[in-house]
Amino acid sequence: MCVEATPPPSSKLTRRGVLAGAAALAGTVAAAGQATAAGTGGGAASGRRAPATTARVGHLVIQGGTLLDPATGEVTEDALVVIEDGTVRAAGRRGGVTVPQGVEVLDAHGRWILPGLVDAHIHLSTAAEARDAVRKGATSARSGSTSFYQDIAVRELARHSPSLAPRLQAAGVFVTPNLGDTVLADPDLTPLARLKDGVRSAEALRRVVEVNLARGADVIKTRVNERAGLPEQDPLAQVYSREQLAEIVSAARRRGKGVLCHSYSEQGCHDAVMAGIRSLEHGAFVGERTLREMRRRGTYFTPTLTAIAGLAESSDPILAERGRTYLPILKRAVLAAHEIGVPLAAGTDSSGGVVDPIGGEVELMRSAGLSPLDAIRTATTGAARLLGLTRTVGRLSHGYAGDALLLSGDPLADLSVLKRPAGVVRAGVVAA
Repeated sequence: MCVEATPPPSSKLTRRGVLAGAAALAGTVAAAGQATAAGTGGGAASGRRAPATTARVGHLVIQGGTLLDPATGEVTEDALVVIEDGTVRAAGRRGGVTVPQGVEVLDAHGRWILPGLVDAHIHLSTAAEARDAVRKGATSARSGSTSFYQDIAVRELARHSPSLAPRLQAAGVFVTPNLGDTVLADPDLTPLARLKDGVRSAEALRRVVEVNLARGADVIKTRVNERAGLPEQDPLAQVYSREQLAEIVSAARRRGKGVLCHSYSEQGCHDAVMAGIRSLEHGAFVGERTLREMRRRGTYFTPTLTAIAGLAESSDPILAERGRTYLPILKRAVLAAHEIGVPLAAGTDSSGGVVDPIGGEVELMRSAGLSPLDAIRTATTGAARLLGLTRTVGRLSHGYAGDALLLSGDPLADLSVLKRPAGVVRAGVVAA
């Protein structure tokens, strides 16, 4: 059975309503306070545009700490970072940077100053999770999908109240064979519920991609293998062929969007890369032939070491054994990718109300064999390139976002300090 050949869904008709529903699910209305989320109130019902809101960005001077530039590795002692309207206006050694009058000063003496980190694979479904991610150092992120478009609402929350959520690229809903209750996330998905074989035909695959993009998704998330985190599933079992993945990639590319792909087996990883995905997620058993193809294509590798390490601590014996087996294999794959020249991005794969610090993923990158600076780059300049934010995040330099971490020690000597930031600044506002 195929999906009827109906036109792609219209964002003009239903996107605002879907955003409103997602906002309610994410709890953003309460968190936003006086800010009004897009698509709430009578504007949606009457067709009037929702009132515009002004982002709460700040003016701040961070003074006296040791500044690390991940791009160059340069360390500047007794540094000064000037943030105006949420953007870095100047950064460098104190005395060489003019301090504006009347601006709040954050004393960073005895601290290290780093740009805010990027979590390139996280599942944020509530306002509480979004705020927790910021507090733990992720000032920018890429969603790994949510069940009912909550990530799109979180993205909007971040736009008008930056201190409450990371700058987010939303993935919408998962392109997967069995959507389950996610078919209720949007009326345009409900025809897929009667497909006996699930979302597998070219028409069905395109439909999920098109609905995601109509609802405002920034990226598309799919899978080639089953899940590692469910004991009844086999993570090496392949659920989509190269041809099916190519349909998903093609549908996303028509709208200028990339695809991130959940994967484990070498054959699955290879098929996903050859289909043209933008980034390979997890990828424990990725082999050398696939890594070399990734380097040639510029395909990113987001290994989510945190999630695999978490499996090893599971109370379920199947999951615990899976984690203990997969983690050393994945670490070897990470080091091989790095040595070959495959771009790496840090991602925690946090979900289910538990937000892991992105600094822990950086520490695991180091344990895989990367230098401290290269490990930091996976959550700053490297992840910024993956998200297309090279001139926005990953550094504290003129014109970049005013997102910063204050650390209690030298991360080049001890990366564990990244897991417990002494302070977080988001768009020039100290995150409480």
